[in-house]
Amino acid sequence: MNQPAAPSGLKRVLGVRGLTLFGLTYLAPVAVFTTYGTVTQITKGHLPSAYVVALVVMLFTAISYGRMARAYPTAGSAYTYTQQTFGGHVGFMTGWTLMLDYLFLPMINFLLIGIYLNSQFPAVPQWAFTLAALLVVFGLNILGITVMSRVSVAVVGASVVLILVFVALALKHLSGHPSPAPFEVFTPGAGVFTGAAVLALSFLGFDAVSTLSEEAKEPRRDIPRAIVLTTLIGGLLFVLVAWMGGLAHPGYDDFANPDTAGVDIMAALGGAAFETIFVGIYVIGAFGSAMTTQASVSRILYSMGRDGVLPKRVFSLLHPRFKSPIFAVSVVSVVSLVALFISLDNAVVMVNFGALIAFSMVNLTVIKHYIVDGGRRSAGDLFHYGLLPLVGFALTVWLWTSLEGVTFAVGLVWMALGLLYLTGLTRFFRRRPPVMTFSDADPVTT
Repeated sequence: MNQPAAPSGLKRVLGVRGLTLFGLTYLAPVAVFTTYGTVTQITKGHLPSAYVVALVVMLFTAISYGRMARAYPTAGSAYTYTQQTFGGHVGFMTGWTLMLDYLFLPMINFLLIGIYLNSQFPAVPQWAFTLAALLVVFGLNILGITVMSRVSVAVVGASVVLILVFVALALKHLSGHPSPAPFEVFTPGAGVFTGAAVLALSFLGFDAVSTLSEEAKEPRRDIPRAIVLTTLIGGLLFVLVAWMGGLAHPGYDDFANPDTAGVDIMAALGGAAFETIFVGIYVIGAFGSAMTTQASVSRILYSMGRDGVLPKRVFSLLHPRFKSPIFAVSVVSVVSLVALFISLDNAVVMVNFGALIAFSMVNLTVIKHYIVDGGRRSAGDLFHYGLLPLVGFALTVWLWTSLEGVTFAVGLVWMALGLLYLTGLTRFFRRRPPVMTFSDADPVTT
């Protein structure tokens, strides 16, 4: 039976299970090893503690995303929520800033695929693996969300199996090499909050779920549930893997290469065979994450194109058969070609700035939409729509101030470019920027 399409033309085919699997694939539970070496060094061995801090902060923000997804069940994520709540100018700048992270996330995954496969097959250049992965992901995104949902099941399944085997091997290792202080890695330490700010990137999966509102069967019900489930399940998996890794390999400054720290840990626990299995599943996870990150940013570009913030004739195009935003997907693929020339260190510093700004704004939109504009002032409303998002906002700003200087520099330059574009779009602010209209549902305040 064919699922009804949203008025935009996107197909409504995803329930809570599919949405959560999409979010977890985006998170890529094995991606804990993406920044494992770097953040372990930043926190001086307190990586699990940094993940706990990041998880707590992100749960508050995930709840706020759920509130706004219920109010505005359309594609566009933080861009949509701020645009409808604070106006077109603020909405544009929020979407533009968040796009910095979204545009580079697929590129980071393609880079990781090349790095890890090249470590196993050094005769094949890294760029060849990167380019091959990019082309396959491009094809899957054109085929549409139904195909990607099926791939997500396999990716999450393989990741969970790897994590279970890893935990079992880590516990076996600890039985012969007991740790004198198994919970020491959870204590506060130098660099924990800086590390948590970097790890905020790991939780972008819940934001990605909100971009699929026009492909969800029951968006007002299913999107908020999937957002919280994605954050909680993914965060707990991150903490578990970081904890076991810290106990099995307590050293934090002796990795052969911080970019591939996971290879060192797996080889120590299970030998060369398990190292090879790990690389294989890690690459599958990175592939799945690349697929879903590209799907999410293409929906944001499509949404901004549909309402004229970006050139409408091209960015609002859907494939006539697969109903996927074909031009937006192509743009993301072209940007991802930078992965053929850039290092992982340089790529990573480009992200997180936009995500934390978007998270901050979404927390504020809840207060504005429900309390200021919606007039909900009972004690319960003030707690749910006032206190909780205010705490989420404060915690997010706290992480934001922990970012490194180079991340601020890249982020501020990107924001300046966005402001210049907005200035031209509105003819020096004499015209209002285009405002998204909702043909499938009116905003709600309940």
